Amino acid sequence: TPVAAHRSRDARRRSRLRRSYNGRDMETRPFTVALTGGIASGKSEVAQRFAALGAEVVDADVVVHELVAPGGAALGEIVAAFGPQALDGNGGLDRGAMRARAFADAGTRAKLEAILHPRVREVLRDRAAAAAPYALLVIPLLVESGHYGWVDRVLVVDVPRELQHARLLARDGITAQLAEAMLDAQASRAQRLAVADDIITNTGAAEELDGQVSRLHRRYLALAGAG
Repeated sequence: TPVAAHRSRDARRRSRLRRSYNGRDMETRPFTVALTGGIASGKSEVAQRFAALGAEVVDADVVVHELVAPGGAALGEIVAAFGPQALDGNGGLDRGAMRARAFADAGTRAKLEAILHPRVREVLRDRAAAAAPYALLVIPLLVESGHYGWVDRVLVVDVPRELQHARLLARDGITAQLAEAMLDAQASRAQRLAVADDIITNTGAAEELDGQVSRLHRRYLALAGAG
């Protein structure tokens, strides 16, 4: 089954996840968990529950919003790459229009990600360094973007693709065609589970997440030396 597949990780994968970041010694940083999952899997619901229990949550999507807001650090390069039509009326990135362009064309998506991903990684790494009792980094494109070998554990929020599709239509009011394109552009369920140290299953009501999050929070506190 997909959930069982993550247990087949080999020693090289674990070594990759544990190596230092660009050769830097990361032993002094706080214990760090990367939370990931496919679109509409419920990552935000999970992250909110960890935050309520006291974890330091840093969300890559929030960082992206900062980078593409009016005056944001990535905005100039995006305009240079895609033209002024990439902006909305307030001078920030027109995220809806840019999303449609990116998911319609792989080259556009790759160019946009090449601008954003390095900046996002650097901000996440800096903010994780100040976290206590541990850092929980919400990284939707962890598998796709790579370069997060310095995190201590990977937590995957797991749902079947069919449920992702249904939630995406209900949440965003987009067409089925765009929903399929967005799902196709992401890593597969099996690819995400292959890098998971821990899994939260989110196929039921949001309240069913409470017990799973509480158990993992206690485990992470212990691993961080704070429990």
